[in-house]
Amino acid sequence: MDTSATSVTFRDATDADVDALVALIESAYRGDASRAGWTTEADILEGQRTDPEGVLDVIKSPDSRLLAVERDGRIVACCQLEHRGEHAYFGMFAVSPTLQGAGLGKVVMAEAERRAREAWGVGEMHMTVISVRDDLIAWYERRGYRRTGQMSPFPYGDERFGIPQRADLQFELLVKPLA
Repeated sequence: MDTSATSVTFRDATDADVDALVALIESAYRGDASRAGWTTEADILEGQRTDPEGVLDVIKSPDSRLLAVERDGRIVACCQLEHRGEHAYFGMFAVSPTLQGAGLGKVVMAEAERRAREAWGVGEMHMTVISVRDDLIAWYERRGYRRTGQMSPFPYGDERFGIPQRADLQFELLVKPLA
């Protein structure tokens, strides 16, 4: 594993991090900058992935935490953890495009799973992924997540989530036991 993946610190994000987090999330998924990494959604969605209000909502929610991952004083990755009863929800996952493929995502995911297990005693982690993202789903499957076939609709018409470039987008629920 690249040492860049191990020389990071984790902390709960604060209001002061909102702009840096929005920039990171946007860079990982949208626009030409996202093409430097492999998680880009630029071919299926245009427009924004999130906005300051959406990030602040996660930071402020009593049942959520937004983990900021720093290296050399700069936020290089993040993820949302939300306590939902018997399981936790994993979302808003982003790794800086120039650091993707070096093992940092695996480290972040493992730490998120550990924190959810320890803080909330949950037995499963859930996430939703756009069902046409085969490469991303395969990456999650290699981390122990399984496809459920349970779909939920993409919010077509709500530009806060992006502007779809195709008509077949939906979210699939992926689940992993946290033993």
